[in-house]
Amino acid sequence: MEITLDKKGDVALIKMDDGKRNAITLQAVKDLNDALDKVEIESKALVIAGREGTFCSGFDLAVMMGDDNDKRMELSRGGGRLTERLYAFPMPVVAACTGHGFTIGAIWMAACDRRIGEQGDYLLGLNETKLGMPLPDFALVPLKERIKPEYLFPAILEAKLFGPEEAVTAGLLDEVVAPGEAINRASELAAEWAQLPGHAYAANKLGLRKQSLAIIRAEVL
Repeated sequence: MEITLDKKGDVALIKMDDGKRNAITLQAVKDLNDALDKVEIESKALVIAGREGTFCSGFDLAVMMGDDNDKRMELSRGGGRLTERLYAFPMPVVAACTGHGFTIGAIWMAACDRRIGEQGDYLLGLNETKLGMPLPDFALVPLKERIKPEYLFPAILEAKLFGPEEAVTAGLLDEVVAPGEAINRASELAAEWAQLPGHAYAANKLGLRKQSLAIIRAEVL
């Protein structure tokens, strides 16, 4: 997967693109962390996006459904640590959902501060129950905070998938814009929030998420 990092003013833009479904590998996790290291030094707000038609389809299924338990656990833990990092990131983080978002893709969006989708024929959700995979605490914590209570059981236990407009109703997205406009809208919001005092934004984010972060960190750190 190619991870690109661009900067416009105070806003950094990280894009994921493997030319297909944006399946997350260990190398992708490493490259995303490397990009986040630079963002923390050089920027005041972050937009994270996928490729056209796909935000992120989830972990590499060849690893997650394979026989090598060590590799499976390593990839899951790497995704969990990145979830914790996004959830506690010391600046505004806006997800630009450009298409399908499953499993770790939906979880990472839940860890962002705002999630902007665009109109289109794509789905968002958690299909772990159908795959026979329990969700770990690092996933459940942000999901329970963002998904509306009446949609939690359908989204998690029944593995229901949502189109973009219904995803707003359920709490998987915050806003839907015209096709092709998710990155522009996310960047606009990020630029606005970059003008807020960074130390106060970071401190108040951590204050709101202190107990949740303790649960996540106990599992992944």
